[in-house]
Amino acid sequence: MPASSACILGLAGPQLAAAEAALFAARPPAGIILFRRNVETPAQLRALTGVLRALLPAGAPILVDQEGGRVARLRPPHWRAQPPAGAIGALHARDTAAGLRAAWLTGALIGADCAAAGIGMACAPVLDLRLPGMHDVVGDRGFAADPAAVAALGRAMAEGLLAAGVIPVAKHAPGHGRARVDSHLALPEVDADDLSGDIHPFAANADLPVMMTAHIRYLALDPDRPATLSPRVVAEVIRGRIGFAGLLLSDDLAMQALSGTPAERAGQALAAGCDIALYCPGDAAGNAAILEALPALTAAAGARLAAATARAAAARRMLDPSALAAERDRLLPA
Repeated sequence: MPASSACILGLAGPQLAAAEAALFAARPPAGIILFRRNVETPAQLRALTGVLRALLPAGAPILVDQEGGRVARLRPPHWRAQPPAGAIGALHARDTAAGLRAAWLTGALIGADCAAAGIGMACAPVLDLRLPGMHDVVGDRGFAADPAAVAALGRAMAEGLLAAGVIPVAKHAPGHGRARVDSHLALPEVDADDLSGDIHPFAANADLPVMMTAHIRYLALDPDRPATLSPRVVAEVIRGRIGFAGLLLSDDLAMQALSGTPAERAGQALAAGCDIALYCPGDAAGNAAILEALPALTAAAGARLAAATARAAAARRMLDPSALAAERDRLLPA
């Protein structure tokens, strides 16, 4: 089988199309990310992930963006609704122990749903600060404004995911909370000189296996390039100041915060120091162009991915989702 390209790609629909299968067999991506357009029922989703696992190289992750709240691809009636991080943060502000337990339980429940569907990596927790007056692109996706609370709650949710055998992806380093515009639509600029509070939750969770970058230009860190495309931010802040040594994913390269073709954006993300370029729309032309342009996954990135997989396997334990949901609902009624 050909070596995996250094990218994770989206699919067009709920089944793997013949053209997608042919493309991925010839030039396999490092993994696949799923969205609502790919999810219909538990049986359909298990069939899709089974087809993907048979096609992709061993160890290639299947991801889903599943934070709880408004960012959830697995939804009722087939999957449990999960609370937004902001609700967990509000509980934590009233009762520290209850909030931490609710965060762990929510991570474990998200992880249990993912694992049952054949999904091994969940894009959560959000470690961005929930700051007043900023754009709602974070909003209640963030736990709180207090960096220490965000760090602790993010840790608890990540540990819950790991207990289900699912790899957490902490996002969006080095912090998306000060964005005043939606990076899906435009490039946010942050002019704050002191970003220590934003960075703290990531530094406190630097041992987590995977992180995702932010499409934000931090003028005090690199006035010319957003973090995803900035060798300075990746090397000096994410790898340096934060101390993160795990697998680094770009955020979705199709977002309008960035410019250039999909292949150009992906190449710039890898050149900046991301291990894997993430491209989510599932369009045939973009997927083909990225697979054609990108190099194979590096040995270092492959080792980081293998370490993330091994950590989740080692942390996995038997869970009773019904009992966990009942406990979480007592702590945090819908």
